[in-house]
Amino acid sequence: MTSIDRRSLLRAGVAGGVLGVLPAAPVFAGWSAQRPVLTHGVQTGDATADTAVVWARADRPSRMWVEVSRRPDLRGARRVRGPVLTPDTDFTGKVRLRGLPAGEKLHYRVRAESLDRAGLLSEPLDGSFSTAPVRRQDISFVWTGDVVGQGWGIDPACGGLALFESMRRRQPDFLLHSGDTVYADGPLVPAVTLPDGRVWRNLVTPEKAKVAETLGEYRGQYAYNLLDDAYKAFAAEVPQVNQWDDHEVVNNWYPGEILDDARYTEKRVDVLAARAQRAYHEWVPTPQRSGPIYRKISYGPLLDVFVLDMRTFKDVNDGNTYADPHRGLLGAEQREWLIRGLRSSRATWKVIANDLPLGVVVPDGAAAQEGVAQGDPGAPRGRELEFAQVLRSAHRAGVTGIVLLTADVHYTAAHHYDPARAAVQDFTPFWEFVSGPAHAGAFGPNALDGTFGPEAVFVNAPPVANTSPADGFQHFGEVRIDGRTGAFRVDLRDRAGVSLWSTTLPKPRNK
Repeated sequence: MTSIDRRSLLRAGVAGGVLGVLPAAPVFAGWSAQRPVLTHGVQTGDATADTAVVWARADRPSRMWVEVSRRPDLRGARRVRGPVLTPDTDFTGKVRLRGLPAGEKLHYRVRAESLDRAGLLSEPLDGSFSTAPVRRQDISFVWTGDVVGQGWGIDPACGGLALFESMRRRQPDFLLHSGDTVYADGPLVPAVTLPDGRVWRNLVTPEKAKVAETLGEYRGQYAYNLLDDAYKAFAAEVPQVNQWDDHEVVNNWYPGEILDDARYTEKRVDVLAARAQRAYHEWVPTPQRSGPIYRKISYGPLLDVFVLDMRTFKDVNDGNTYADPHRGLLGAEQREWLIRGLRSSRATWKVIANDLPLGVVVPDGAAAQEGVAQGDPGAPRGRELEFAQVLRSAHRAGVTGIVLLTADVHYTAAHHYDPARAAVQDFTPFWEFVSGPAHAGAFGPNALDGTFGPEAVFVNAPPVANTSPADGFQHFGEVRIDGRTGAFRVDLRDRAGVSLWSTTLPKPRNK
């Protein structure tokens, strides 16, 4: 990953200076076959107040170049020399831009340059992104999860991944992708007959025709989603903050698991997860190349987003009724990081992006549990212990403005948690908002565990399990924070972008 420092950027381009455009060699007819091609659009991720990651992929070994400017026509753009795109990374590459102006919409252009003939460039691909503010100003973002699941792939006749176009039209500052960015364990078949006799016709690639096991097959999961025009258009215009969950590897996985699944020749989940994580970091505009993905992104005085990794450190899916405080979903290091981060945050709102819901019971077979809750409304046990510790620590430190955002369960809901209804009282009331799927089978609603006193204030779920995207019940959530009042508005929206339910949380009073 290549970066640019603040001094260089202030000298030219985004700061208003002028550099010459990227020199291009004349293209003669005989050279056209040598011109690189950018194959899967462009994306940006983790746009902070002064940095952003730009991603692209070429069809052959080539040099990645990025231009960035405040101007849509990119006049006076700063030019950044990126990495050489090679087969080692499946011809993907990232450039981390630094020294960007805070709280602004910026425009960028990506090209790939031939390694055989200097100046022979691909056709350009353009995009835009917004950097995080450092002052009080309006903030808007969307969140969802679960893309191309349960056998529902891209069917252009049914609108493709249409929810991404609806999100693009909302013009958010960023997307919080709450996991299940792909379904590596969900093969596609060419046609599925719907209950009313209509036929859903999937676009199918070789990598999506079976469960993913090899590195190439995991890479193909991400390549598939970027075949959709709405998805690519959204990715080019809206920076992403990505989590990963289970379906990036295999359903309900945990470290050390040995699969009992005849579809897999490789049964060791740790081997599959290593391949899946490599493909994830190659194809998703993350700020790093490997490793756990938990991190905090600040959006000025109004918002801190704590992005959790609830999969890498996950314990065994058993009955989830142990009393060992060292077990759980987060791991000791991440749990302490979250506690410290919440206590030290000065932002009005502290969004915890939890890719598994807190109070929703998510079984894994007849006797095991996949999520935090174990279905017992009594005192915290199992994985609930570590979240009780997080909430207790925040409460005793006087932390306010905590909101949980999640997906995973394939319906949308608003849950309010209150110690007055709970088996434990040592926490401050808070909301958890659920929204999804983006493009997958719709399910739910699931039972709620009463340990932390959740109340389902709103639920929109399908009448039957695995309802197709053609029949609705696809969802995303939208948050708009008012820069003047600090109010936090939430809309739970359907596939077309229609608000099904909304609420506005006033700026919390400090304790």
